[in-house]
Amino acid sequence: MSDDLTRLTASHLAGLLAAGEVSSVEATRAHLDRIEQVDGDLHAFLHIAGDAALRRAGEVDRLRADGADVGPLGGVPVAIKDVLCTKDMPSTAASRILEGWIPPYDATVVARLRSANLIPLGKTNMDEFAMGSSTEHSAFGPTHNPWDLDRIPGGSGGGSAAAVAAFEAPFALGSDTGGSIRQPAAVTGTVGVKPTYGGVSRYGAIALASSLDQVGPVSRTVLDAALLHDVIGGHDPHDSTSLDQLWPSFEQAARAGAENLDLRGIRVGVVRELSGEGFQTGVQQRFDEALALLASAGAEIVEVSAPHFEYAIAAYYLILPAEASSNLAKYDSVRFGLRVTPEGGGTVEQVMAASRGAGFGPEVKRRIILGTYALSAGYYDAYYGSAQKVRTLIQRDFDAAFGQVDVLVSPSAPTTAFKLGAKMDDPMAMYLNDITTIPANLAGIPGMGLPVGLAPEDGLPVGIQLMAPAREDARLYRVGAALEALLEDHWGHPLLDLLPADFGRHPAGADRIVPLPGPGTEPDGGTH
Repeated sequence: MSDDLTRLTASHLAGLLAAGEVSSVEATRAHLDRIEQVDGDLHAFLHIAGDAALRRAGEVDRLRADGADVGPLGGVPVAIKDVLCTKDMPSTAASRILEGWIPPYDATVVARLRSANLIPLGKTNMDEFAMGSSTEHSAFGPTHNPWDLDRIPGGSGGGSAAAVAAFEAPFALGSDTGGSIRQPAAVTGTVGVKPTYGGVSRYGAIALASSLDQVGPVSRTVLDAALLHDVIGGHDPHDSTSLDQLWPSFEQAARAGAENLDLRGIRVGVVRELSGEGFQTGVQQRFDEALALLASAGAEIVEVSAPHFEYAIAAYYLILPAEASSNLAKYDSVRFGLRVTPEGGGTVEQVMAASRGAGFGPEVKRRIILGTYALSAGYYDAYYGSAQKVRTLIQRDFDAAFGQVDVLVSPSAPTTAFKLGAKMDDPMAMYLNDITTIPANLAGIPGMGLPVGLAPEDGLPVGIQLMAPAREDARLYRVGAALEALLEDHWGHPLLDLLPADFGRHPAGADRIVPLPGPGTEPDGGTH
């Protein structure tokens, strides 16, 4: 029974809890047992709050038994990326400089989870301070991809994506600065959403780049992402960038999309600069097949150009390090965090240098140095200022594109999951993994990643990215849920049903490939 509970979607589990067919204690214990069973191989979690989770689950069960309204997701377990502050669990951002630190407050999104009576299972692994695309930059060791334990689960939020893919949690919270929700979703076969900038509070999210960071849901279905988004979203007076507006129900948008698969009238824009040359053959093939499936449902496929997207990586890797160098300056060994005193003592400056040297990993140091240089006198206008001008041009490209189409699409990542260690010595190769996701962060628009099959050459997951204009997150859920339903109707099951019980213990094989209709065929057309 416990295995069955962990395989359920969050929405299905919530229904069983509401009907009294399952208790929150049973559901929570099942997921904790699953974590104990598999996380030694995965290392998706940095902290597991087993006793606290079971206590809270018991409280929710008693509230429900007493007739209290515990909310639509009351009693459902959830995992939390370690970039989010939690007052009862360590919050380290996977860095030695914050090892063991327990904040005095909850991030707003965490507080909203608790108010909605969800059950936090623990904190998930990530690249240190969210700097990375593989979760290999964690100070506490890498997370492994459940599809193949020798491969990366994406980053920076690989821990949340791996936990959800491996059925350790029904869904999770992540953060996305340049693709850290959508890229892990692509390589683990999960769903990930970066909301409109300001649509979800950043208060209590340990900052990387404040103008780019956004908290969002990680799940196994579009509906589950929508349900979690409804809980965490909305205005927060603690966050000065929070949008003060009423948002539609994302759950209703997702349900409408899944129930009505007629996409006539929807114009889907394929971004010319975000596919083709440089993309893995199997990734491009599955992407093209997904476009054909959308077309077969009545959507009009239109190619659009965003000429300034080619400069997005360069602009991003000036803006992000500049903001990161400023945000990380507070880790000075004086106020909180790691303190290393040189032998024989030392001045405040020497203690600070020793602490930061010992507490930060190589990738964090690389970006601090780059960001400090970009902000230095004599270089500010040439680098940071110019990057902000490019950012404006990218925003204008999006505005022009959305004048022609309703949503934009691209592959979520240029390749499937690569081998652990394959790109650790080549930062530029690592940075290019976010080539398709970075533009949405620079423009502040919402983006969604969802699985579209397995690449023929390696049997690993491939994702498609959907993007919509700012504040039109509901449009993503409507179209994303329709595409997900079309895919599952064709396959006969969710993609993650193909993940073997003994995940990662053998290479992915061609026998697990799920073919889709090719361009110009109907959804029930031939295979490849």
